[in-house]
Amino acid sequence: MVDIGASWMSDLKHGICPPAFWFNREQCCYPAKQSVFEEGNCSTWKTWPEIFGLSRNGTGPYIISYIWYVLWALLFASLSASLVRMFAPYACGSGIPEIKTILSGFIIRGYLGKWTLLIKSVGLMLSVSAGLTLGKEGPMVHIASCIGNIFSHVFPKYGRNEAKKREILSAAAAAGVSVAFGAPIGGVLFSLEEVSYYFPLKTLWRSFFCALIAAFVLRSLTPFGNEHSVLFFVEYNKPWIFFELIPFVFLGIMGGVIGTFFIKANLWWCRYRKFSKLGQYPVMEVLFVTLVTGIICYPNPFTRMNMNELIFLLVSKCSPGDVTNPLCDYKRMNITMGNSVIEVTEPGPGIYSSIWLLMLTFILKLALTIFTFGMKVPAGLFIPSLLLGAIMGRIVGIGVEQFAYSYPNIWFFTGECADSNLITPGLYAVVGAAAVLGGVTRMTVSLVVIMFELTGGVRYIVPLMAAAMASKWVGDALGRQGIYDAHIALNGYPFLDSKEEFAHTTLAADVMQPKRNETLNVITQDSMTVDDVENLLKETEHNGYPVVVSRENQYLVGFVLRRDLNLAIGNAKRLIEGISSSSIVIFTSTTPTQNLGPQPLKLKKILDMAPITVTDQTPMETVVDMFRKLGLRQTLVTHNGRLLGVITKKDVLRHVKQMDNEDPNTVLFN
Repeated sequence: MVDIGASWMSDLKHGICPPAFWFNREQCCYPAKQSVFEEGNCSTWKTWPEIFGLSRNGTGPYIISYIWYVLWALLFASLSASLVRMFAPYACGSGIPEIKTILSGFIIRGYLGKWTLLIKSVGLMLSVSAGLTLGKEGPMVHIASCIGNIFSHVFPKYGRNEAKKREILSAAAAAGVSVAFGAPIGGVLFSLEEVSYYFPLKTLWRSFFCALIAAFVLRSLTPFGNEHSVLFFVEYNKPWIFFELIPFVFLGIMGGVIGTFFIKANLWWCRYRKFSKLGQYPVMEVLFVTLVTGIICYPNPFTRMNMNELIFLLVSKCSPGDVTNPLCDYKRMNITMGNSVIEVTEPGPGIYSSIWLLMLTFILKLALTIFTFGMKVPAGLFIPSLLLGAIMGRIVGIGVEQFAYSYPNIWFFTGECADSNLITPGLYAVVGAAAVLGGVTRMTVSLVVIMFELTGGVRYIVPLMAAAMASKWVGDALGRQGIYDAHIALNGYPFLDSKEEFAHTTLAADVMQPKRNETLNVITQDSMTVDDVENLLKETEHNGYPVVVSRENQYLVGFVLRRDLNLAIGNAKRLIEGISSSSIVIFTSTTPTQNLGPQPLKLKKILDMAPITVTDQTPMETVVDMFRKLGLRQTLVTHNGRLLGVITKKDVLRHVKQMDNEDPNTVLFN
């Protein structure tokens, strides 16, 4: 629905199909099979000037088309931003940083709810069709996770168990990428490498099954309107020359540089938005960026078209009869070398003008993506990154092709260029797209698999691997974090990165709460009244409380959750006769003998008798590892069985920040 709705509304900015207004331009012109650049040979599709009785070409019609294009874009963007603001504030952005945080064991209430799902789906269609430089692939992961979360509540086994629910969310993330790109295996690897925190083998094959079903349903519905279920199918299958690894690695290095520049610039802008007055006017910001995008993008044919169409144009090869695509303006000549005839191609004027337009497109799209990503509309980052890389790759590919054309007799081309031209500029566009996406997100394995599933080019795994690896190395050398980790840090989400090492020599005693001179809030096993427990709950805000033998003798008995205590006391007062404020709360199976007062309240059932504990001399490296791998909320610190303190996930996060000389207050501990 999102695909069909977005393509119809995107074409609505250019014109309408009077015989059936619900058709987009491709469906309307289906018998004529027109290209993106051909306006002339499709009589059924009417542009806006034609609806008003003017001709299709000329100055007046151009101005009318321009105005309608900008007005539709403003309408779609204002609707998207208003829906997000009024009904589901969590529906903005791509959602992947938050899903990473949720999968690491932190709960963001309402982030995966029904309203978020509905508004994200509708808002995504609107913001894509407004022509903003954003993709719909990242938000698809969020949408799939919302569906996974809503479905898990149907089955109590999953709805009540956070660990089981996180398994469903991992599988849902895989399905989201599977339908967004038509790349099921890439989706599973994306969930494993980028989104999931803890990914056991059981979850791996469940995600695999989930992505398989998603791809199967997508294939049977064919929203792309062709026989391929992938986004950009390429049909070149020429082998690549060994020498070409040099430009491929160069593209990888450039991808790392561009990715790091984008991350730093986007973070700077998001930080400015967060701490300045601009953050108070989200809808106005969206409208302003849409207006600027519409005005700048309309005059250039490359920026005016849909980003998916442009990427398809950049990665496709030129067939001899292709006259409509300006990137294929070659003069074709046959020359005889020895006893064989070679077809060589010399670039025509269309190629040179296209290169200038593409360079301009690259600068505009890079700048617009920096300002767009992070606005209060649903916005993904995959398609803009792929587009920037494809532009860079196509230009480099044309350059290498012309180098081979000018110097066919250099030693590394000898014997390679005998059977027609071997340099395929479209392949460079695919490799460049992978390089920039790798530079922005720091993916490696899943990126290569997604790219060859996306294009169907299995022969080109080695070039893609070389570019992805180079872009990751260069990106990591220039800046540590990918865009998602950077946004997690910017928003202050409590996320312990499982990929980073904790290399300090501190002990659990240095981190635990309370510090030396503070008191530890505990519950005794058989000497506190209901009133004492209720006062403790009022005065403190802890998630749970350790239960000890007595105040003097602080040997650990177990751990009880705040929520369970509140429920148990409330139910007991309502349902059990004889329970009053002075009743003693007991966490043991035996009742004290000298009980002369009101009936005691037995709460042994809600006591966790086996809480995770460490000793005060445990190295923090081990404690951090336990928090990461077991997804703990807190651990109790003991010495010879006596309770000393508690370490919560937030204490660990604060400590990690302090040891890295960063401000611990940047993490939101709400």
